Amino acid sequence: MGSVWIVIVNYRTAELAIDCLRALSTQAADLAGNRFVVVDNDSGDDSVEKLTAAIEREDWSSWADVMPLDRNGGFAFGNNASIRMALASVEMVDYVMLLNPDTVTRPGAVKSLVDFMDAHPRVGIAGSRLENADGGVDCSAHTFHSPLSQLDEGARLGVLSRLLHRYVVTSPPQDVAHPCDWVSGASMIIRRQVIEDIGLMDEDYFLYFEEVDFCRRAQQAGWECWYVPESRVMHLEGASTGIRVAAKRRAKYWYDSRRRFFVKHYGIAGLVAADVLWAIGRSSFLLRRSLHIGARSRENNDPEWYMFDLLWGDLRAIMTGRAFIPRVGKQT
Repeated sequence: MGSVWIVIVNYRTAELAIDCLRALSTQAADLAGNRFVVVDNDSGDDSVEKLTAAIEREDWSSWADVMPLDRNGGFAFGNNASIRMALASVEMVDYVMLLNPDTVTRPGAVKSLVDFMDAHPRVGIAGSRLENADGGVDCSAHTFHSPLSQLDEGARLGVLSRLLHRYVVTSPPQDVAHPCDWVSGASMIIRRQVIEDIGLMDEDYFLYFEEVDFCRRAQQAGWECWYVPESRVMHLEGASTGIRVAAKRRAKYWYDSRRRFFVKHYGIAGLVAADVLWAIGRSSFLLRRSLHIGARSRENNDPEWYMFDLLWGDLRAIMTGRAFIPRVGKQT
């Protein structure tokens, strides 16, 4: 079994991170000799003290460490800090696994991913089956975001989704392992060679879309990405960010990350196309909703000010030049 270095990035979620470590502790026999590092992104509270105390109290110090950082640079920044340590380790690390603090790994979850990677040398990235607290399955195997995917997202129209099925970002989950474009960074394993080939995660994403970007760069370098449902992980998505609270206005960094992804991979024209197609789709949705046409037209789970923040935010960024980004090379 290949060696794995697990990274958990914490920001003011110490209790969740401790529960995450507790679930991992039940798999210690399967993962003997591997390292688990909780990176604290300068939480500014007592997270470091709580995490350190829990590791000492529970006798986890033989396999778990806390890595405090001096600033909160975001998800990619926190993961990269530990990944650099893994790559510099005197002991060979075959895989790096990213795990959210708001996850609880089911028995054998990590071993299933490592075994799959050992058996499939052309697979560079693999992700787990994510389950919610109620036992339902949240699909973590996705298609890359694209301008046409934004038309589908805006319209919420079944017949259109069927026509654009190749571009729908999230399809119903499957029960068998299969290739996909990208997997959720909540539980994602990365082959060391992928990092050596394409570099680290892009730290200009503060939060969200960084794993999408990383998987796209890996695909461009010839690596496969797979979804492995045998690896089961409960994910309390949004526990630390509130992203699942529909009525809550979404943080600016989400829109910034979306914009960066589209500009980086499709150019300014691609961002404009994505926004125009989304606006067309959303206008059709709002019209159907006003006319009470279709069951889905009654759905209204957008965050507050979503249309304004999305469209005006991108337009303003283009007009002020903030949307233009230099060509990005290998992240080191």
